[in-house]
Amino acid sequence: MQDIAATFEANGFAVAPRALSDSQCAELEACVGAVDLQGAGTRELLSFDWAQQFARQLRDLPALAPLLGDSRTAIQCIYFAKLSSRNWLVTLHQDLSIPVAARAADAPCKAWSEKEGTWFCQPPADFLAQLVAVRVHLDDSTEANGPLRVVPGSHRLGRIASQDVAAHRRRLGEVACVTARRSLVAMRPLLLHASSKSTSEAPRRVLHYVFAPAEIPWGLRWKHAF
Repeated sequence: MQDIAATFEANGFAVAPRALSDSQCAELEACVGAVDLQGAGTRELLSFDWAQQFARQLRDLPALAPLLGDSRTAIQCIYFAKLSSRNWLVTLHQDLSIPVAARAADAPCKAWSEKEGTWFCQPPADFLAQLVAVRVHLDDSTEANGPLRVVPGSHRLGRIASQDVAAHRRRLGEVACVTARRSLVAMRPLLLHASSKSTSEAPRRVLHYVFAPAEIPWGLRWKHAF
């Protein structure tokens, strides 16, 4: 476990191959299959009991425990399904927003917005640096079906200005996170990441959990906390 923790610290991401059982993955497939999606996915899966229960299972997995540290509270679960009939690309970016229970005028946060009935804001980078995202792969992730691509080590650079993204990619390189069904990819939200359009008929369905410290400063509260 020391090796995966060291990789995560240095690169800002780590892969845990086939960390879930077939039965766990099949149960998740059934649960997400029953969700009435509007568009490519939803940010609000933590409103479902099954997603809350699985968050508790995730944080107790031996492969993840050394990566989460004190950030063991699940604050968000996003589901998206990239299919041949529902396809898109995402350019290199950082995940800068967090979901909170209500807006706080005095909080040092930027870019307040409301999506699916939830307030989002962008807190300071030193707080974002504590978060851990865990991507649960319900299908094989291949070079052909629009895999996650990351710029290793970019999580150490704080908030990155859009005009500097290309230079950091040239300097640090880019890695495609191809991995098998049942695998997990843990990443820091400040890591530069992207995905291309799929050129395959094979689906790529992902549950994207975000874990954080139990408490937020500045008088803010999490919308969900499990």
